[in-house]
Amino acid sequence: MRRHHHLFGFSFWFFFLLTTIFLSGCAGSSLFTSYPRQMADIRPLLDSPAPQQAVPRLSAGLNGNDALLYAQEAGRSVQIAGDFQHSKRLFNQAIADYQREDGRAYISLSALGANSGAVLLNDNAIPYHGNPFERIMLHQYQALNYLFDKDMPGALVEVRRAGELQALTAERYANSQPAQDINNGQVNAQLARLTEASDERNNLLNAYSYTLTGLIYALANQPNDAFIDYRKAIRLSPDNAFLQRALLQLAQQLGMPEYRQWQSLWPTAANYLQHQPPRHKNGHLIMLYEQGFIPAKQAFTVPFRVDNYWQSIALPTYATPLTPAPLPQVSGLPQPLVLAPLVDLAPLAITALREQLPAIWLRQASRAYAKAQINQQSARQTDLLAVASQIANLVSEQADRRSWLSLPRQVGIAEQSLPPGQYQVQFTRQQAQTITVSPGKTTLVWAMNTGNYTHFYSIII
Repeated sequence: MRRHHHLFGFSFWFFFLLTTIFLSGCAGSSLFTSYPRQMADIRPLLDSPAPQQAVPRLSAGLNGNDALLYAQEAGRSVQIAGDFQHSKRLFNQAIADYQREDGRAYISLSALGANSGAVLLNDNAIPYHGNPFERIMLHQYQALNYLFDKDMPGALVEVRRAGELQALTAERYANSQPAQDINNGQVNAQLARLTEASDERNNLLNAYSYTLTGLIYALANQPNDAFIDYRKAIRLSPDNAFLQRALLQLAQQLGMPEYRQWQSLWPTAANYLQHQPPRHKNGHLIMLYEQGFIPAKQAFTVPFRVDNYWQSIALPTYATPLTPAPLPQVSGLPQPLVLAPLVDLAPLAITALREQLPAIWLRQASRAYAKAQINQQSARQTDLLAVASQIANLVSEQADRRSWLSLPRQVGIAEQSLPPGQYQVQFTRQQAQTITVSPGKTTLVWAMNTGNYTHFYSIII
């Protein structure tokens, strides 16, 4: 009788596992096909004349466990294509998902079910909740959607939201305790490698977000707010020529005490500003340039024994990032336009994973222990069940490699004062684009290079 009780207990969990596998596979989740592999067929669509072609492929995931992630990807796809209104709607869905998670005061039955599946399957059964780095980028890109849709009040709302999130993230990171060593040499080695490859100066924040919020404040004629955010940005990107010039100009305009100090600290920027014609006669060109795609997570396996049964854990990691490609030359203007590197997003993604890895390891270790118990029960029943259990363990163990993969790899920024008129701006080996410069106005150019194509948008403010 006891044997039948054990057999029934194991059979329940085993068939629960198989049912979950079947249902999850039908939902097209990342349980057994990694997210980067799913995106492998979609990224070429982003690097095409019509990036919006990716949206039908992504729409199937907008109602599943990874709805937040798919909304971010789909919103970015149509944004690259220049459909800013459609991008706003999709990003609003992702923002609402984050807000629902913020307001979750109890564990819902659906969340409990997802985490139960994760105990026996893998972390991909847990709904995707993003991370602070991606959430800040989401509001930043939503602000750009409003700005290029000629809605400055909407852009300012998103800028303030991004600022609040950056402040909360900075506070949390400042108060966080260093991750303690994990009782596994292989995992500790990965943590050490990720720490070396991450960017301690940028941690979970980035100069692009602060620069963009400062820029939108400046365009909205709010110089004090622009000054504050530009100061935050330059702490993260101290050599950026655009930030040096912007801060010098604002410090002079606002009568800030830092002005004299910065004149001596940044002589090239001071000399540039000294020889600029009055802004009411010329127009002001500002160019944001995004290049490439952020790298995808990789996986590594940690084998070990639990009660004499071999188990393995699959964990996410990043390959050592290569040096990003140089930013292109920009021709077609009276003076050379030099794009100043602003941020490489790969180290930020690495930092975000490094922060999460200890918790992932603890969750995976609990799963390995649960699987070991199932192995023991199956071994006491029949050889067939033992073999089936081992196969199920092998098939179900997958690292959680989900992340927002349509983000750019790196960002540069440049500015130039220009006489009014039209100019044919051309990036290295790319088709020339026409921009218009008006006296006393700012022409903001946003260029997104996806590899073979550069998607180019401009507005006059």
